[in-house]
Amino acid sequence: MNIIIVGKPGSAPRSLQLDGRRPLLVLATAGIGLVALLAGLGFVLGATIGGPALARAELAEARMRLAAQTRELGEAQQQVRRDMDALALRLGQLQAEATRLNALGQRLARIGKLEDGEFDFTQKPAVGGPERPSPLASSRRIEVGTALDELEAQLARQGDQLRMLESVLFDREVERVLLPAGIPVRVGYMSSGFGSRTDPFTGRPEFHGGVDFAGPRGSEVLAVAGGVVSFSGTKPGYGRVVEIDHGNGYMTRYAHNDRNKVDVGDPVRPGDVIAAMGNSGRASGVHVHFEVWQNGRLVNPSEYLAAIR
Repeated sequence: MNIIIVGKPGSAPRSLQLDGRRPLLVLATAGIGLVALLAGLGFVLGATIGGPALARAELAEARMRLAAQTRELGEAQQQVRRDMDALALRLGQLQAEATRLNALGQRLARIGKLEDGEFDFTQKPAVGGPERPSPLASSRRIEVGTALDELEAQLARQGDQLRMLESVLFDREVERVLLPAGIPVRVGYMSSGFGSRTDPFTGRPEFHGGVDFAGPRGSEVLAVAGGVVSFSGTKPGYGRVVEIDHGNGYMTRYAHNDRNKVDVGDPVRPGDVIAAMGNSGRASGVHVHFEVWQNGRLVNPSEYLAAIR
């Protein structure tokens, strides 16, 4: 078999003489070469065409990841803003609570009559000590929310304690105000004491259930304790009388007044003017007859007269 091979243009063709014994082997070898050539061309063509497509796919995937991260960052920023707003609100509430506690402390200092300068609620508390590592030194080592919760709970406990102390001091102040103390006149002198004496009208011994204070007519008669007027009028022997109920088992009586200046139901404070001194009723001269009653019993007012409010 003759096979003619044509080369470059202008060159002479060449021929290949095959004998009849190897035609199949030669054809098989040529077929294998052709298949390899086609496979190589396919690989080169695939690499040439598939490369940009793969790059575009990877770029699209990267853009999707970037968009997802951008959304996550935006959500994180919104959460941080919400957290900051919540912290600002909590701090405002804690500042208001601290201001209220300072005002309460100042009021307690006045009620308790603490010495000036012992508690100065307008200044920060004096603190000190050597510097040591603290968990508060790094925000990464502390949960801010937990710290605020603990501070809020501490302020609440301190507020409860101060309110309890205020209640105790207020009760003591109320008891002090309602307890008879001092004398019922601004001017005058004690003209007769409590107990046995000679009756100025009969000359016989008698029991005198109060203390008399003499003074100029019209002198101010004062309440010796806070309370409510339970009687304002006239009684036999007493003349014009004012009685004050102090609400804690005590009642005081002021008799022989020239005129009463309060009515039943009027609230009075210690030192309020309740009457003008006179000699109404069974009286030998201008004075006020002062009595103290405790739980329905007449008591000696001397210890209350000696007390200083």
